[in-house]
Amino acid sequence: MANEQRAIFAGGCFWCMVQPFDSLPGIISITSGYTGGHVENPTYRQVTRGRTGHTEAVEIVYDPDKISYRELVEIYWRQTDPTDAGGQFADRGDSYRPVIFYLNEHQKQVAEESKRELEQSGRFDEPVVTQIEEAKPFYPAEEYHQDYYKKESAHYKRYSVGSGRAGFINKHWGK
Repeated sequence: MANEQRAIFAGGCFWCMVQPFDSLPGIISITSGYTGGHVENPTYRQVTRGRTGHTEAVEIVYDPDKISYRELVEIYWRQTDPTDAGGQFADRGDSYRPVIFYLNEHQKQVAEESKRELEQSGRFDEPVVTQIEEAKPFYPAEEYHQDYYKKESAHYKRYSVGSGRAGFINKHWGK
């Protein structure tokens, strides 16, 4: 497809970052993986040990004629706790930090503007600390992590609720 673009978002466990985007018109593919670090082709075990500098993230390939980058960023905010720089929900540490990784100047501007709007909205009592960083190489995660919410739906649902993510989203964004 000639008009494909990419977006990369980190918002805690990558299992929980696929489903919210997956069924939207214009989404071509979503890959769970790792980015932002210094180790080439890291494994899940290496990343979760915290020695690679990588963050769990999703790479979304999309058609900008059907869904805009701005729309993707707005959906992203509704999946994360943007006030928690130390991880997301039950997942703690740098490999779970919230980051919008931009691939070009347009994405950077959109992300920064959206972040300012969220900060000014008064939706959160704490500061919005999600980082906006230039994208580094993205490495796909192991196959068993791909589409985890489909492959292991019961476990995924328990994890989403048990981690506190589902409750946080309902409290701050509603259903």
